[in-house]
Amino acid sequence: VQLQASGGGLVQAGGSLRLSCAVSGGTFREYVMGWFRQAPGKEREFVAGFRKSGGNTLYADSVEGRFTISRDNAKKTAYLQMNNLRPEDTAVYYCAASRTIISSSVGLPSSYAYWGQGTLVTVSS
Repeated sequence: VQLQASGGGLVQAGGSLRLSCAVSGGTFREYVMGWFRQAPGKEREFVAGFRKSGGNTLYADSVEGRFTISRDNAKKTAYLQMNNLRPEDTAVYYCAASRTIISSSVGLPSSYAYWGQGTLVTVSS
């Protein structure tokens, strides 16, 4: 299974970006998908994810109401729509996938078996 993240870039505060995560190999609809980010000098943190392969979504408090995770099973792609971006959202964003995740562990990086290479998002003030 391979994940390819894209869509990062430089944007001004208040702007928007949409990240994509294309998945090859395996059966995409069976995977629980999540997005994480890592800022310089900080640990990787959970951003958004699905509780199950097609179930309810979960968001970090810091992005709730601004970011939206979605998926298109036909295109084997997950998305992260990011609106009203802030300088503190600057980070490398990673998509992740796993076939089975305990609902209470959706936010833990160790719960995911597969990772994309990351895409850099820079928000200027």
